[in-house]
Amino acid sequence: MEAGWDDEESAAVLRTVGKVIKKFRERAGLTQAELGTAIGYSEEQVSSVERARRAPKGQFLLDADRALDAGGVITELRKDVEEARYPKKVRDLRKLEDEAVELCAYANSVVHGLLQTPGYARALYGARRPVFTEDELEGLVAARLARQEVFTRKPAPVFAFVLEEVTLRRPIGGRMVMREQLERLLEVGRQRNVELQVMPTDQEDHAGLAGSFQLLRLKEGDTVAHNEVQLVSRLISHPKEIQVLEIRYGIIRAQALTPRKSLAFIEKVLGET
Repeated sequence: MEAGWDDEESAAVLRTVGKVIKKFRERAGLTQAELGTAIGYSEEQVSSVERARRAPKGQFLLDADRALDAGGVITELRKDVEEARYPKKVRDLRKLEDEAVELCAYANSVVHGLLQTPGYARALYGARRPVFTEDELEGLVAARLARQEVFTRKPAPVFAFVLEEVTLRRPIGGRMVMREQLERLLEVGRQRNVELQVMPTDQEDHAGLAGSFQLLRLKEGDTVAHNEVQLVSRLISHPKEIQVLEIRYGIIRAQALTPRKSLAFIEKVLGET
């Protein structure tokens, strides 16, 4: 099975897709080789998809739907396949972000994922060692950008971000990538449901030195937290740990520049970049 499809949830998606395609192919009276010829793939590729050993590309599903006269049934599987490509930790986090009514985040080394531009995300993953393959890199960038759909959700959640000054100045991807990233921060920071703050490097008192984290307040009233360090992505739900992080986040926000001063600070850095 392809890399990235080794958890049961993703494997179940592949099995469902394979069964649906096989059902419509047999209904149409076609062999795997005949379907492959009709849509421009080999018999082995069609067989691998039906046996859940290969993840079909979106074009494969579109062409198969048309060739098998499936009435859109196969095409509708595209979104499930695309989402299942993402690493499980990303899918789990995205589900929580989709349920959140308020999302509060502190980022101390790079711009928070929900705020990253495609160019910045690609440069960030491209700097990883050991290196990702090109397919892995593109999949991770796509997964990160997909999370940003939370900004268009209705009703809109409330967002609060605190970024370290260094995240604005570290030239990830080079000058033009950083200019685009800073412009994106200004665009998001001016939205009415977003509070964006900067923690200056010369701030003496700092409650966030233990590292980045985010808090997600969910629709049902519960709060969970997420933090990610070297090789570890952790969801936190224990009430005492949540309480510590909520206290810490409140202090971090009080120590950072106000949202208005933060936007002016980002504009200043943009002018220098």
